[in-house]
Amino acid sequence: MTTVTYEEKKRRLTEFLRSYRSGSIRLGKTTSNLFRDQADTQAQKLDVRDFNNVLHVDPAGGTVEVEGMTPYAKLVSECLRHNVLPAVVPQLKSITIGGAAAGCGIESSSFRYGLAHETVQEMEILLGNGTTVLCRPDNEHRELFYGFPNSYGTLGYVLKLRTKVVPVKPYVRLTHLRFSDPKAYFIELAQHGGRHDVDFVDGVVFSRNEMIITLGRFTDNAPYTSDYTYKFIYYKSLRERSEDYLTVEDYIWRWDTDWFWCSKNLLAQNPFIRRLYGRARLNSITYTRIMRWNSRWKLTRRFDKLFGFHAESVIQDVEIPVEHASEFLDFYHDAIRFMPVWICPTRAYDKNAKFDLYRMNPEKLYINFGFWDVIRARNKLPTGYHNRKIEEQVIALGGIKSLYSDSYFTPDQFWQIYNKPAYDRLKKKYDPDGVLRDIYRKCVLKE
Repeated sequence: MTTVTYEEKKRRLTEFLRSYRSGSIRLGKTTSNLFRDQADTQAQKLDVRDFNNVLHVDPAGGTVEVEGMTPYAKLVSECLRHNVLPAVVPQLKSITIGGAAAGCGIESSSFRYGLAHETVQEMEILLGNGTTVLCRPDNEHRELFYGFPNSYGTLGYVLKLRTKVVPVKPYVRLTHLRFSDPKAYFIELAQHGGRHDVDFVDGVVFSRNEMIITLGRFTDNAPYTSDYTYKFIYYKSLRERSEDYLTVEDYIWRWDTDWFWCSKNLLAQNPFIRRLYGRARLNSITYTRIMRWNSRWKLTRRFDKLFGFHAESVIQDVEIPVEHASEFLDFYHDAIRFMPVWICPTRAYDKNAKFDLYRMNPEKLYINFGFWDVIRARNKLPTGYHNRKIEEQVIALGGIKSLYSDSYFTPDQFWQIYNKPAYDRLKKKYDPDGVLRDIYRKCVLKE
């Protein structure tokens, strides 16, 4: 079998782009974790599907070199063979490491290592003109290195990167702590967010008076291990147990089996339907395919219209400074209301690093609120009604939101948050012909 090397694949792309002289470009790939529809355009698709290999794991050096379209499922599997993991592994198997670098990725290790892009050490980026640049914090392309996160493919595409890995043990011991008072909950969460004797911290809000913090610690031994890959459902176990043990791989993918809890919308939590899915299809890859199919054929939209409902998709991840977290949760209970809500603390991994397009105070602990569902009502509301209210509240509380899903910011709001002067400088230098589109037009106008 002939193996195509990284350099050969890169040469194919650069030659194509250098000969391409009209129109815009977008990625042609098999997976996407963007939860916003895009308008049909005549953009040329750039086939990067075969940039999906783990090139070298270096446990002693604490790094892994990997191609940008590699899904985390493949990356984690290869790293575990060397008893290491990427410092931050976003929760879903279908997320690619290049996508996490260009967008935002978070997990329960983020209280220590920050967002996924914060532990990236270098990136080789393909520009719209067909050239590639190697970006590091200490070379002539440092401006692109720090400006690339949250650019969503509008400055270039990651073909290869090197990122930090950390040693692991075979098992993770989980401790679930219960709270009924939101203020006490976030005070405790802030305290755990500064600890060095735990490896993972996250939580779930089930109601106004039921909140859980989960602490995870690597361990060499386990008296038992639970299995949430088929019959049992992880998020439901949080309300039933105070302690649990998982293999390290099952811990990393504990949310993937049921897409956190969103599998209920695909009937996958019904025991009979769950058996029809089968263990192999209970994962984010299956659910994303179904979602894409539904988006194309608009099946649920037709049902809503038939039964007289008006629906709004509310799929958001927002970062709120911890001192305002209780206030945001109060707003959420009053204005949005669907449950559960995922809670994950994050702080800067390197306080001296400044990522220009996703600016967070390096001295602060932030709380990520993740909430994903559809709000249906009989009365028709203005387009994006609930999402706009969320954005207004995030701005008011000094937070920031990811752009992987629907956004409704005005241009002035958007550019004040996402740093227009820095973006314009990067665009002028690295995509002067506008081959890769504009981030506002892509992420808000969905072009």
